[in-house]
Amino acid sequence: MSEPTVVPLPDAGLGNTAYLVDLADGRALVVDASRDLRAVRAAGAKRGLRVAFAADTHLHADFLSGARQLAAADDAAVLASAAGRREFPHTGLRDGDEVDLGGLRLRALTTPGHTDEHLAFVLLDADRPVGVFTGGSLLVGTAARTDLVDPDRTEELARAQYRSLHRLAALPDDVAVWPTHGAGSYCSAPSDAERTSSIGREKATNPLLHAADEDAFVAQLLGSLGSFPPYFLRLAEQNRRGPALLDSAPVLAPLAAAHAWQLLCGGAQLVDVRPVAEFAAGHVPGSLSIPLREVFATWLGWVTPHAKPLLVLRRPDQDPGEVLWQAAKIGYDSLVGEVLGGIGGWTAAGLPTTATRLVDPDGQDMKGQRVLDVRQRPEFTAGHLPGARNVELGQLAAAAATPLPTEPTVVMCGHGERAMTAASLLEQAGHRDVSVLVGGPDDWAAAHGTALETGA
Repeated sequence: MSEPTVVPLPDAGLGNTAYLVDLADGRALVVDASRDLRAVRAAGAKRGLRVAFAADTHLHADFLSGARQLAAADDAAVLASAAGRREFPHTGLRDGDEVDLGGLRLRALTTPGHTDEHLAFVLLDADRPVGVFTGGSLLVGTAARTDLVDPDRTEELARAQYRSLHRLAALPDDVAVWPTHGAGSYCSAPSDAERTSSIGREKATNPLLHAADEDAFVAQLLGSLGSFPPYFLRLAEQNRRGPALLDSAPVLAPLAAAHAWQLLCGGAQLVDVRPVAEFAAGHVPGSLSIPLREVFATWLGWVTPHAKPLLVLRRPDQDPGEVLWQAAKIGYDSLVGEVLGGIGGWTAAGLPTTATRLVDPDGQDMKGQRVLDVRQRPEFTAGHLPGARNVELGQLAAAAATPLPTEPTVVMCGHGERAMTAASLLEQAGHRDVSVLVGGPDDWAAAHGTALETGA
């Protein structure tokens, strides 16, 4: 018996995976697709498939769902939990409900914990369970966090997560596990780099399924939780109401430098998406450096005010569509345009620029300077420069607005991108003697032949 074709569509930037299931009749099921449907469209076109069903396992906090867009553009039937009280047309499912996909079936299992209304979807071929879309319940080597719904309910939901994981673990060992959240997702505790698994493998290797009892499970899960971006607190409600539909692909309007300057003077924020070295060499005063890469959306949503109009400055070879789609999938629809001609257009208009100093890990430029490490806390405790101070990048926007020591400061992270974002935040807050380390702690240790410190 041939297995159904299930195509994982990973979003490495957000650490998530959507899935496209070939229903073998020219139609497809899509599970947990984001508003950025480019990968879904490409995978469907490659196989000649039309999306007939769009299922969401839960009200996502880390991205806007693409299910409503698929319903509008493809006439897809939206499948989701009835308990989610979504305010747009959908088929509301409860525990044990099944949907006939045309040969295959999808069975809903209530699996609360990550969210109250969370469902897992078991894919059945005849009566045989083939795999389960676990969303934010059972993940590879872990489970999703339980502190996003309400901080006061974190332990309550962790106990629900315990029961949900054990319910899923009762499925046959050969059932595939297709989670949404994975490595790199701030919705999950640290997890394996692999994005799919099986029930048998998780029973054998997932530490949470080996917890001695419910109390031990709760302590283990809650002890692994770290920080998360502030947009997580608003996207679930947007997904419940229904993300705004996009009539066409978003575009960046070109704005003459003088017009862009007027908008900035009126309160808009400029986001410079160029690589670190180019931003360092010359940039618009007060602009934020968020280099365009896979994790652009996360840092855009973490350090940029959601309500403020945003302008973009990019290199000519950087894809404006990538900027816009990454922004759109976390609900940033306020990108009003880009600086025409980039930094060259800005300087040609006679407008001011400033620069940020880069320092090499093997140079003498760091002597006598305070070192600010803006990596996540677990990264910092695993190994950092002696005497370095840790303030996570996500917390720096608030910290930068308060009085900080005025001595010269070298900012660092793992490679330089987060450090330059941090330096631009500090410069925006009025700190002038700020430089950025090229590379990370391992580069510094190798250059100086000195061991890193560990712990807090």
